[in-house]
Amino acid sequence: MRQTFARTLTRLACAAALLLLATPALAAPLPARHQQFLEETELLMSPAERTAFLALREDYQRDAFITAFWRARDPYPDTARNELHESWQAKIDQARELFETLADVRSRFLLLNGPPAARIEISQRDKSHGEGFRCTGIVVPAEVWSYVKDNPTHDEMVVVFYRPGGMMAWRRWDDGDGVEALLVPVSAMTQTGSGDEIYRLIVDTCGEPGQALVAAIRWIGAQPGFKYLLQMLAAETPPPPPKGEWLPTFGAYSTDLQPGAPTFGAELSLAFPGRRQSRTLVQGTILVPVGELAVADVAGARSYDLLLTGEVLRGDELFDRFRYEFHLPPATVGSEQVPLVFERLLRPGDYRLVLKLEDVGGKRFFRTDRPLAVPKVEGTVPPPPPSDPLTARLLAEANALIATGDATVRLLPPVGRSALADEAVTGGQTVLGGKVRFDALVTGDQVASVVFALGGEPVLTKRAPPWSVELDLGHLPRSQRLRATAFDAAGRALASDELMINASAHRFAVTILDPPPKQHFAASVRVAAKVEVPEGQQVERLELYRNETLVATLHQPPWEQPILLPAGEQLTYLRALAYLPDGASTEDHVFVNAPPGLEEVAVQLVELYTSVTDRNGRPAEGLDAKSFAVKEDGAPQQLVRFEQVRDLPISVGVLLDTSASMEPNIEEAQPAALEFFTDIVTPKDRAALVTFNDRPRLRVKFTNELLALGGGLAGLKAERGTALYDSVVFALYYFNGLKGQRALIVLSDGKDESSKLDLEETLEFARGAGVAIYTIGLGKELERDARKALEKLAEETGGRSFFVDEAKQLSPIYQSIQEELRSQYLLVYQSTNAKPDKKFRSVEVKVKELGLEAHTVRGYYP
Repeated sequence: MRQTFARTLTRLACAAALLLLATPALAAPLPARHQQFLEETELLMSPAERTAFLALREDYQRDAFITAFWRARDPYPDTARNELHESWQAKIDQARELFETLADVRSRFLLLNGPPAARIEISQRDKSHGEGFRCTGIVVPAEVWSYVKDNPTHDEMVVVFYRPGGMMAWRRWDDGDGVEALLVPVSAMTQTGSGDEIYRLIVDTCGEPGQALVAAIRWIGAQPGFKYLLQMLAAETPPPPPKGEWLPTFGAYSTDLQPGAPTFGAELSLAFPGRRQSRTLVQGTILVPVGELAVADVAGARSYDLLLTGEVLRGDELFDRFRYEFHLPPATVGSEQVPLVFERLLRPGDYRLVLKLEDVGGKRFFRTDRPLAVPKVEGTVPPPPPSDPLTARLLAEANALIATGDATVRLLPPVGRSALADEAVTGGQTVLGGKVRFDALVTGDQVASVVFALGGEPVLTKRAPPWSVELDLGHLPRSQRLRATAFDAAGRALASDELMINASAHRFAVTILDPPPKQHFAASVRVAAKVEVPEGQQVERLELYRNETLVATLHQPPWEQPILLPAGEQLTYLRALAYLPDGASTEDHVFVNAPPGLEEVAVQLVELYTSVTDRNGRPAEGLDAKSFAVKEDGAPQQLVRFEQVRDLPISVGVLLDTSASMEPNIEEAQPAALEFFTDIVTPKDRAALVTFNDRPRLRVKFTNELLALGGGLAGLKAERGTALYDSVVFALYYFNGLKGQRALIVLSDGKDESSKLDLEETLEFARGAGVAIYTIGLGKELERDARKALEKLAEETGGRSFFVDEAKQLSPIYQSIQEELRSQYLLVYQSTNAKPDKKFRSVEVKVKELGLEAHTVRGYYP
C-alpha cells in the first residue's frame, strides 16, 4: 500500500513540476543562442519569467533580459563574479558530456543537486566496461548515485536511475516500482523467486556493480515512512525564483508600446553642451505641448506626471538604459510647451536612441526611435546652444555650469595603517588618526587653485601641484567631511569632490556638489549630487526637489539634472533625497538666490532610546510621555515624539574578550553568546561580533544570519593581552552610519593593559557615538579599577553593568539585556539650543513615578 501511494504521489509531483515548467509555444523562431538559454534555464526560470522573455521583440532586449536574469540570482552581488551562473554552466557542460541531452532525467538531477560523490554504471552498452557488461542479459541499463550531505537536501542520499526495457527514456527508481522493473523482461531471472534470491543472483552475475545496486535498493527500502519520497521531492523541486522585483523592474524599463496604445505628439532635440574627459554629455530635451497632458489631482495637489524610459544601443547591443520621472505643478509651467531634459555621458560614436515617454495621468505615450551621432567635444569653448529657443533660454545658466574641458577633482582615500587595529583583522575597516596626508587627483589646464575645506571650513588653498593637504585628525576616529574644489583664474568653481574621513561601511549619504550654496541664478540651475551607499547595496532612486516640489526622479547615474527656477530670482532651496530598495533614505540641500545675511537654522532633533527599570532591575512598561522629564544642559525640553519601542529593528554588537586570562571561561562564553544571538536576532535585526585581546578583530559583520554568527564564535582561542579601551572605540566606530536602536555588549574579565587610549578618551568617544553599552565583568578576581571602568562605560551611554563569577552565569544576564532592549521608550525632542558650536551637550532624563530609573545617553555632540 505504501509503495503504491508513494509511486502515485511521486508521479503526480513530477507531473506538477512539468506543468509548472510548461510555457506557450514560441510565436516566432528564436536565434539559436536564445533557444539555448531557454533550454539551459528551464529548471531555474519561473513561468512568469519565461512568458516575459518570449514576449520580447528584439534580440538586444533578450540579451539584456539574460544579463538581468543572472544578475538577480547572483548570491554575492558585491563581487565581480556570478558564482551561481558559473556553477550552473559547469553543470550544464558536464550534463551534456555525460548524457548528451538536458532532457535526460539524470541531467536534471545533476543540475539540481550537483554531481554525486560516487556514480556506478551497471549493464551499460560499452563492452569495455568489463564485468558491468555481463549484466546486459539480466539487468536493464542502470546507475547508482550516492551523495553525502553536501547537497540541497543536506542529507545523505542514494539514487537509482534505470532505462525500462533497455531502450525507453531513463527514469528514477523507487521501491514502489519494484525490483522487477530493473530486470530484463526476457531473462530467466523474471521466472525465479524474489527478494534475497534475486539480489543474490544480481550480485553473482554483475559483480561489484550488482552489489552496489542491491545495496542501493535495500537502502531506499529501509527509509522510514515517507522520508525517501519527501527527500526526492526536495531533490527534484526546482529552486524558487529570486526574491525581489527584478522582473517587474525589467519590464518597467521596456520602451515597447502595446498594440493600439494611445499616443501624443512631442518634439525631441539633442545638444552636446560639454564633456567629462573622453565622454560627451548628451543632453536631450523633449518639448511636450501642455494641451496634450492630463493634470493629476491628488487631495488638491495638481501636477503633470511623466515617466521617461530610454535605451541606447551600440550596434546590436544594449549599451545603456535609463529612467526619469518628472512632476511639474501647472503653476510652474509658464509656456505652452513643457521641456523635459535628460542627460547621458557617451563616448563619441554612432548609437541608436529609443525613448518612451508616458503621461501617467492620461495614460498616453510618445515614442521615438532614431540614430544618435555623438560628436567629440573639443576645447573649452561651449558648443552652440540648443536650436529650440525656449530650451536654449531656460537651460542657458544650467549649461554654463558644465565643465567643457577636462577639469576634474577626485579625492583619493589615504593609504596607511589603522589607528586602532591592523586593517587585515578588521574586515577592511581603516580607522585613521594622527597626521594624515590626503591627495587630490586634479585634471584640466584651466585649474588655477584648489581649496581644501574640512567640515565646511577652508583649511588650505593650493595654487600649484602637488594638490594635497596634511590634516591632524587627532587620536580618536572622528568622522569628518573633506571637500576639494578646483577654481579657474577668475575664481569660477570648475569641479569638486568630497570624502568622508573615517566613514563606516554602513554610510548612506547624498551630497550636492553643484550648485555651490548661496549662488544666484535667473532661470535654471544644474544640480549634481554624489551618493554613497552601504557595502553591497545600490541606489533605488534619487529625487530632486525645488523647495518642497518634486520635479525629477533619477534612477541611475549620472546624478545630474538641470532644474528650472521660479521667475524673479526668488529664494529657493534645492533638495536631493536618495533611497535604498528597503526604503531607507538620506538627503542634502542647498540654498540659491539667498539674500545677503541669510543664515540657515539647523533643526536639531534628538532621539533618546531610554530603558526604565524598577527597584529589582526589571523593565517597567506602560508609561506615557507625561511620565518623563527631559533636560538638555539643564534646560527643560518638550517631547515632539514618544513611543514604547517593541518592534523597531535593533543593531547589536557583542565585544568578546579573548585575552589569555579568558582561557577558563572561553568555552562556556561561546554558547552563551550564541544563545543571545538566537534570542535577539529577528529577520529585521542585525548583529555583529568583535573579539579582542591586545587588538580588536571584526569576526562577523552586521548580519541576521545565525549561521554566520555561530561560525564567528567557533575556534576562538584565548591568548595575549587585553586592549579593552581601543576595542570599545573600534566597536563603536563600526556602528558609525547605522541609525535607530543600537547596543554594544562588552564581556571582559580583566583590566586594560595594552590600549593606546585611556578611559577618559574612550568615554569621550562613547558619549558621541549614541550607542548604549552593556558591560559584563567576569570573574571573582576582577580588579577594582576594571570594575569601575566597566560601570562608567555603561553609565555614560545609557546601558547597564553586570558582574558574574563564572561564565555559566551569563545566560540570564544576556536574557535580561534582551528583554530590556525589547522594551525601551523612544523620546524625541527638538533642542532649544540654537548655538552653532560643536560642544558636548549633556542630557538628563527623569521618570516621575517613584521607584523607577531611566537609563539613556548622558549627552551628545551636535
